[in-house]
Amino acid sequence: MIEAIGLTSNPRKELPPAVDNVSFEAHAGRVTALLGAPGAGKTTALRLLLGLQRGRGVAHFRGRPLHRITQPAREVGVLLGDVPGHPARTARGHLRMLCAAVGAPAARADEVLEAVGLVSLRDERLGTLSRGADRRLGLACALLPDPHTLVLDQPTRGLPPREHRWLHALLRAHADQGGTVLCTTADPKEAARIGDHVVTLDEGRVVADQDGAEFSRTRLRPRVAVRSPHAARLSALLSKEARAARRSVEVVREGGNRLCVYGSTCADVGEIAFRHGIVVHQLADEVGDMGPGAGDDRPTAPTAPTTPTGHTPPTGHTAHTDPAPTATPTAPDPDPRPETAPTPDGEPVSTAPTPDGEPVPAEPAAPTRDGEPLPAPTPEPLAPLAAPAPAPARAAGTAPTVPAAPTASVQLPPPLSVRTAPAPLRPLRYELRRAAGTGTALRVGVAVIVVSALTAVLLARIGHTPQPRLLAAWPRELPLPPAAIGAGLLGALAFGEEFRHPVLAADRGTVSRRLGLLTAKLFVASVSAVLLAVLTVGCDAQVLYLVHGRELAEVPPADWLPLGASWLGLVTGCAWAGVLGAGLFRSSSAGLAVVLAVPLLVEPVVEWVTRGTQVRTAAGFPQRLREVLPLRWPFGGERYLEGALRMIGQPVGGALTLSVVALACAFLLSTRRRGVR
Repeated sequence: MIEAIGLTSNPRKELPPAVDNVSFEAHAGRVTALLGAPGAGKTTALRLLLGLQRGRGVAHFRGRPLHRITQPAREVGVLLGDVPGHPARTARGHLRMLCAAVGAPAARADEVLEAVGLVSLRDERLGTLSRGADRRLGLACALLPDPHTLVLDQPTRGLPPREHRWLHALLRAHADQGGTVLCTTADPKEAARIGDHVVTLDEGRVVADQDGAEFSRTRLRPRVAVRSPHAARLSALLSKEARAARRSVEVVREGGNRLCVYGSTCADVGEIAFRHGIVVHQLADEVGDMGPGAGDDRPTAPTAPTTPTGHTPPTGHTAHTDPAPTATPTAPDPDPRPETAPTPDGEPVSTAPTPDGEPVPAEPAAPTRDGEPLPAPTPEPLAPLAAPAPAPARAAGTAPTVPAAPTASVQLPPPLSVRTAPAPLRPLRYELRRAAGTGTALRVGVAVIVVSALTAVLLARIGHTPQPRLLAAWPRELPLPPAAIGAGLLGALAFGEEFRHPVLAADRGTVSRRLGLLTAKLFVASVSAVLLAVLTVGCDAQVLYLVHGRELAEVPPADWLPLGASWLGLVTGCAWAGVLGAGLFRSSSAGLAVVLAVPLLVEPVVEWVTRGTQVRTAAGFPQRLREVLPLRWPFGGERYLEGALRMIGQPVGGALTLSVVALACAFLLSTRRRGVR
C-alpha cells in the first residue's frame, strides 16, 4: 500500500509549485491510475513520492518511508523515462548486472526477459532498441527483484496500440497476486480500462479521487453507439444533418459497422436512420470514451444488458435502448437506393458500394420447408485469436522491432527469495559485470598500448632518455606516462558511469556509496591497472627490441624489482585516485582531472616541502628496522619495503600517496554525512 500525504514541490521563482498538497492512497491488490493532462504534475508527484525531487510531504510504502527500507528495489519497482543503462551494454548483460546488485541468480535475467517478450532481443545493445523495446526492458528491470509495488510513469508510451492490452494484463496479474500498482496516464479511456482506482490531477492538485466504475460513469464523455451495415452512409447523413442544423456533432467510425456519435442523442440518430431507410442493428447510449472492447482488461465485470436487437454493448458502459424505431423503416427514402438487385442466376446481389467500388453479394435467402423458414442454425463458438506472427528480420542499420506478445495469457516471473541487505548485495560480481559489459576498458587499453609503443620508439630515436622512462614511455615533458593516465581514466569511469547511468539508484536518485562497493571498485581498478602496466612494458620492450636491438630492451637484474614495484605502485595509485575523485565529485571528467592534478599541482608542493630529503632517509630504513626488530623478513620482504619507500620518497610518489589518502578521507566523510546507501 502507498500512502502519499501532502506532496508539494518546491516552487521556482514566482511560479506556483508543480504539485501542491497532493494526497492519495494506492491499495494492494488494485491498480491505481494517476490521470492528468501533460503538465498536470503526474511525473513530479511520482518523483516526490520516491524522493527523487526536493519538496514537502510524506510517502509511506507499507507503512515505511522509502529511505528507511534497507533494500528499496525489493519493495518498489520503478519505471521513469528511459532505461538508465549504458548504450553499449546488451539487454541481457544489463539485467545480469542488476541481478548481482539485488542478489538474484543470473538466470533471473532470462526469466524476466521471457515475461516481457524480449528473449529474441536479449543480445541487442540498449542504444539500438526501439522505443517500445526500451519500455519493455524498463518493465523487466522493475520486475527483476520481485517487488511488492510497481510505480510506472506512462508505461504504454512508445508501445504500439496492439500491445497496450498485453501490458494492462501484466499489471493486472501483478495486482491479482497481492501487489500494488501505481501508474500514470494522460488518456482517460486507458485509466478507465486498467484502473480500479483513478486519481485525477489538474494543475498540480487532486480534483477527483474515484473508484474505477464511478470514474467511468461520471468523468468520461457520453456518446451514442450505433451498429449498421450501412455505417458509412449513416455517418455522412449524420454529418450533413448536423451542418444543416448548425449543431456540434462528431461522428467517429471505429472499424467495421460501428459508429460513435458525440453531441447527439439516440432519438436524433434513430430518426435520421428511419427517414433515410437505413437498417440499425444497435442504438445505445454509452458513458465512456473507451472504444470497442473496452473493459476487456478488467478482471471481472457484470454481464452487460442487451438491446432488443440482441447485441451486447461494450463492457463497462451503461447502455439503454432508445424508444426510437430501429427496425427496417417503411417510409420511403427521399434518395432511394435499391439494396439488392437480381443476377442472371437469380442470386440477389447487394448494390451498396464497397471500398473497392465493387458490389458485394448478399446473403442467399433462408431455405424454407412448406413455405415456413427453417430455424437458424446454432452458431459455432469462435476460436481464440492466435498470437501474432513474429516480425520479419529488420534491415541492417535500423532499430529492432519488438515482437508482438500474445494477449491471451500473461505469465509473471516466478517469485524471488533473497536476503535483505543494501544494494549491491554482491558488489564484486556487480563491478566485474559492469566493467566487462561494455568495450570501453578494451578500447582504452588498446589505445594506451599503441600510444605507449609509439612514444617509446620515438624517445629511443631521439635519445637522452633513461631506460626506466624509456620502457614506460614517459618523456620528461609529460606529467604522467600513458599507462598511468589510462589507469586513472579506467578508475574514473568506474564511478563516473554510476552517476551517468544510475542503474543502482533509479528508485532513489543517488548512487550507492557503500564501502563494499568502493572496495570492489578499488580492487577491480587495481587489477586493471596492473594488467595494463604489465602489457604496456612488455609491448614497449618488444617494440624496442625489434627496432633498436637488445641493449634498449634489457633491465639489469638488480633494478627490476624496485623499478617494477615503483611502476605498479604508480599506475595503481592513479587508478585509485581516479576512482575516489569520480566518486567524490560525481563525474568521470573530475576523476581524470584529479589524476592529472597530482603531478601538476600536488607534486610541486610536495617537492618544495621535502626538498629531496625523503629519498636519503628511506635508503637505510629497512636495515635500521631490522636492527630494532629481531624478527626476520620472510621472502626478502625488506627489498619490497625499500622499493615502496623509494617510490613514496619520490616527488610523484609522495604526491600520489598524499592525494589518495586525502581523497579517501574526504570520501569517507561525505559517506558518513549523507548516510551509507
